[in-house]
Amino acid sequence: MTDQTPPDIVETDLPPHGLGARLRNYFLTGLVVAGPLAITAWLISAVVTWVDDTVRPLIPEMYRPETYLPWKIPGSGLVIALVAITLLGFLTANLVGRTLIQLGDHLIDRMPIVRPIYKTVKQVFQMLFSKSGTSFRKVGLVEFPAPGMWSLVFLSQPPSADVASRLPGDGDQISVFLPCTPNPTTGFFFYVQRKNIIELEIPVEQAATLIMSAGMIQPGAPAPNGNQAQLAAMAAAARTAQSAREDTTKEPAA
Repeated sequence: MTDQTPPDIVETDLPPHGLGARLRNYFLTGLVVAGPLAITAWLISAVVTWVDDTVRPLIPEMYRPETYLPWKIPGSGLVIALVAITLLGFLTANLVGRTLIQLGDHLIDRMPIVRPIYKTVKQVFQMLFSKSGTSFRKVGLVEFPAPGMWSLVFLSQPPSADVASRLPGDGDQISVFLPCTPNPTTGFFFYVQRKNIIELEIPVEQAATLIMSAGMIQPGAPAPNGNQAQLAAMAAAARTAQSAREDTTKEPAA
């Protein structure tokens, strides 16, 4: 029988039978298990505390749970905020709510400084949380920054009619966002023709993980052979697209 290392055990370069190697392996294994849990708990606690500190001062003291209890209830402000936002959405769905929203938008349109900020933020939220939104739901490969080099991009919306009329090519353009590593919130935005994009059958979340880890965490099956097969398929698709593009550019010269 061959010894198999559990998936969470971290292997080191030290001699396998030494006490120092075993202690180091145990420590790194515990760090791998406890680290993500601690960071996740810290992030959730920070968000809940921030929402509580923001919402609690807005609630009259007589309606606060800690007024009648000897301790504060963590998350009470978050629960109230969720209920309030849901109630706001319910009220906005009827005729009276829509009328009030239209009046509010009309009022904001008269504010020179507030208007562009509010409209931009509103459009972003509508695209991110609207059921009909299609932004960043597909992942693709684009030949960038040089020939033979391929980068992951998130596919967004086609350009507007005014922009599309001024773009060269056959008009089949799409806007893409190329995130940077390791921070995917920054990157490059540009328009590219659909024929120059290789669409990938991987979720946006896996693509973001791939970018943030600088390629160390590959999408697909956890087995190394499965990862290599996916990478080989992606590379083959990229080479096929490059060859087709080169054949297209050579045809007019002939």
